[in-house]
Amino acid sequence: MHYRIVCSTEDVVKNITDDTLITVNNDIYEQDDFIVFIYEQIKVICFLNANIENISCSANNKKSIIGIKLILDDNIEKLQIDDLIDRYTIGGKKMAEEKLTEIEVTALPDEEQMYSDDDLYNINSWGADLSFREIISMYEEDELLKPELQRKYVWTKMEASRFIDSILLGLPVPSVFFAKEPDETMLIIDGFQRIMTVFDYVKGIFSGDGKVFKLSNTENINSRWRGKAFAELEVEEKRRIRNTTIHAIIFEQKYPRNDTGMFQIFERINTGGRTLKAQEIRNCVYQGKCNDLLFKLNKNKDWREILGTQDEDSRMADLELILRFFAMSELINRPEANNKQINLAKYLNDYMGDKTKVGNEEINKMEEKFVNMIKACRDVFGNNAFKNLKGDMDGFTNKINPALFDAISVSTAHAIEKRKFDENTDYMSRYVEILKKEDFKELISRRTTNVANILARINMASLELYGVTYEK
Repeated sequence: MHYRIVCSTEDVVKNITDDTLITVNNDIYEQDDFIVFIYEQIKVICFLNANIENISCSANNKKSIIGIKLILDDNIEKLQIDDLIDRYTIGGKKMAEEKLTEIEVTALPDEEQMYSDDDLYNINSWGADLSFREIISMYEEDELLKPELQRKYVWTKMEASRFIDSILLGLPVPSVFFAKEPDETMLIIDGFQRIMTVFDYVKGIFSGDGKVFKLSNTENINSRWRGKAFAELEVEEKRRIRNTTIHAIIFEQKYPRNDTGMFQIFERINTGGRTLKAQEIRNCVYQGKCNDLLFKLNKNKDWREILGTQDEDSRMADLELILRFFAMSELINRPEANNKQINLAKYLNDYMGDKTKVGNEEINKMEEKFVNMIKACRDVFGNNAFKNLKGDMDGFTNKINPALFDAISVSTAHAIEKRKFDENTDYMSRYVEILKKEDFKELISRRTTNVANILARINMASLELYGVTYEK
């Protein structure tokens, strides 16, 4: 038997403390703050949120926290406490081991600052208990959508099998987070792996390998359904899976009428086991033709050659650079050009939000602009495009410098637009010379989010490389 409880930390310490209490702190992020296991008069409290670590020592803390109280019955009496904790938090501890590709991009301190939006949000939130039968139906009918971030299913067969096993045993399922969109669809903020696991098992095919989904045939799985596919379960076992409910916390932003609040929610609440990068969140929140274009352009052969790999970046650094090109290209004509400083994350958010509902004509122009620019850069700068000189000036670094990327990509696009680009000109020697100039070095390494510096480095590159002034 299990049920959800809400209480203060003071109450937790007061009511769940005795000589047999064991406190476990896990450095993971789950929606529920704690879970209490009660078995043979032994109480185990497992704190799931690192922000309330050592909470048992804070008896005067009146902060409201959410937990699940689980009283173990005969079906799971043989399970060990450690195993129960592991099952409840499955998926939060680690991602499936896989080889991840990360594009080498120079980190610029000025550009890594997150922000708290100045807007005061009107965001409604409510809870709903949904059966997996309902969730599967919603997913099939495109009423429940996975974000672009979640394109890949990452759980191993063993992790997935243990999760199904836990459902069949009657263990509680951690909550999920959904965002309600204006078109009445739901966007999965957190919980995709859990939802997809049940979906795959019921449908019969495991997303991880495309093969028939049978539970692992190991001692980690109950012998009653070990090695079985969903179709091989007893009728009551099938019903148990379909009828198991999962608590969903649903958000809907009423004001402002954009997706800035959803970005903040993704950044602060998502519990996928890793800290999300800004571009990963953007590709969840700002759905639309612009987002689709980024993914399309990221496969461009010239772009992939410059990056030095055909594998897309696992943290979407390559996507962010493409978005950055478009955003910096238009900065001179946007209201932000009048600011002294921009917060890069916010600026890219605002830009992508503005482009969410653009038409096909503008998308086609954006695509042509990037394709022409990147081909020109590869033709004249080769695979060293957007890379700085080494400290000893002997060759180029392996990493792309994002501020240098701004200058070279936008100035090249500008030169093409002004018909000042001539592929027969030795632009490479000019490129090396500008990289040696102290004032240019300053512009691409310090105060890189200062608006005047952004426009100055683009203008300097335009003049030094192509002999054209960068202006409105």
